[in-house]
Amino acid sequence: MTQTPRTAPDGGLPFLKMHGLGNDFVILDLRGGRPRPGADLVARIADRHRGVGFDQLAGIEDCADADARLVFWNADGSLSAACGNATRCIARWLMDRTGAASLRLRTDHGLLLAEDAGGGLTQVNMGPPVLDWRAIPLAQAVDIDHLPVAGDPVATGMGNPHITFFVADADAVDLDRFGPEHEHHPLYPQRTNVEVVQVLSRDAIRLRIWERGAGPTLASGSCSCAAVVAAVRRGLTERRVRVQVPGGELLIDWREDGVWMEGPTAIVFEGRLTPAWLA
Repeated sequence: MTQTPRTAPDGGLPFLKMHGLGNDFVILDLRGGRPRPGADLVARIADRHRGVGFDQLAGIEDCADADARLVFWNADGSLSAACGNATRCIARWLMDRTGAASLRLRTDHGLLLAEDAGGGLTQVNMGPPVLDWRAIPLAQAVDIDHLPVAGDPVATGMGNPHITFFVADADAVDLDRFGPEHEHHPLYPQRTNVEVVQVLSRDAIRLRIWERGAGPTLASGSCSCAAVVAAVRRGLTERRVRVQVPGGELLIDWREDGVWMEGPTAIVFEGRLTPAWLA
């Protein structure tokens, strides 16, 4: 049975809709001990015709050693340890509400630092990439820089698994076929995000994304980070790269202390799921 967070006197469920370059999120404030939604409720909210619709759902929880704890769900109701653009969106919302210039946010991927980058931009240190095949995770020991998969892709972990392909023309790839084919590749026991990358220069790439449990998306923070990490490991780019995604542009900077991601965020609307719909 779905567990419904109770956050309104009438039994309705308030939420916030935000997006980062078109990568859209429903955000629930679960602080104060409010229960997490069950997977079936998450999937119902994700329905763009009968619910609200989102690429990921994010919950904000109390945390003893950080400003907040964040938990993420994919549109199919499965959990994800990381979501870069949702982290930026929530950081921006919390900073605007509190006046803080920086925050520490706890996720299943680790403790992440978020900062106001000025000009309405927000940056987040997504932490170091995961480069051990066991932790990505993969099903067996392989060369993660040259996977035994057609197209010679790269494997990376950013708190969630990634497979990155480098192609001459990103638009020429049939993502609706290519994405699910590789999301469910047997080398990835927990499925994977799929990135198709066209290198434009030493400091710019073009990226198309198939997100695990969501499908094609206009942007993804963790996918952008993984794509740059893979490009650097292949010697194709520098460590500071402009990533062009269908929804706009992110700046990714792989520093010694982690992979930093910078970009804009936007609040779309505040809403409330009615008691009748929740029932």
